[in-house]
Amino acid sequence: MEVRCASNPKDVKHYTTERLREEFHISKLFTKDNIKMVYSHIDRIITAGFMPVTKELKLEAGKELAADYFLERREMGCINIGGKGIITIDGTDYELNPRDGIYIGMGNKDITFKCVDTEKPPKFYVSSCPAHKSYPIVKIDITKARKVPCGSLEDCNKRVINQYIHPEVMQSCQLSMGLTQLEVGSNWNTMPCHTHDRRMEVYMYLDMGENDVVFHMMGEPTETRHIIMHNEEAVISPSWSIHSGVGTKNYSFIWAMCGENQEFTDMDHIETKDLK
Repeated sequence: MEVRCASNPKDVKHYTTERLREEFHISKLFTKDNIKMVYSHIDRIITAGFMPVTKELKLEAGKELAADYFLERREMGCINIGGKGIITIDGTDYELNPRDGIYIGMGNKDITFKCVDTEKPPKFYVSSCPAHKSYPIVKIDITKARKVPCGSLEDCNKRVINQYIHPEVMQSCQLSMGLTQLEVGSNWNTMPCHTHDRRMEVYMYLDMGENDVVFHMMGEPTETRHIIMHNEEAVISPSWSIHSGVGTKNYSFIWAMCGENQEFTDMDHIETKDLK
């Protein structure tokens, strides 16, 4: 497990491109029969990718958590962006088709990830944060996600927000998670932008071509920076930072939030004319 410390915005405005990527960018999330895991001290979120092909992959705590098992004091969400796969939780199998999601509450011990078809392996994208209470396991396929259409073609940001782990869908301690899909002809997300001081966020961009990129905007509203994102890469967004992006084509992204609250209206909107 890779560990990353929190960053002060006064320091971040002096970062080079290399340093920005070192602190906030997450690459190579999905490699054959491997687990990629990044622990951020920003609200102690863990971002992970599991890609079982010929091997069964087991979720383990590691010394970084100082716990007997991964979810001893945590909750987690998972969305499968690959082929069909199976997550086994304390002996019970949950089959996840492409774009299916699942919430796994605190206290579940033995969790493994398996492939169904080695020609079309699953890609399990996981977000986990500390929890104070155990909530039931809930499988949420994309048809059951709460769908929120927003934006317009005129503003190049027509999209549908699929809310998987969300107070209006199910209960969790502090984790929220979903998938936003941009329509053809739209390439802006979360613009006009905002910050939310009581929640951090991680974006994972997907459904992008080999030669397509997203310019992920971050930083304080008056000290903006950008990070170039390729397909199936993630970026950590501190609570003080904007989190927006524009792509060379339309794309999708998975968002995961944790922190002080789950109030989605608790945000500070920023006029686009005020950005610098």
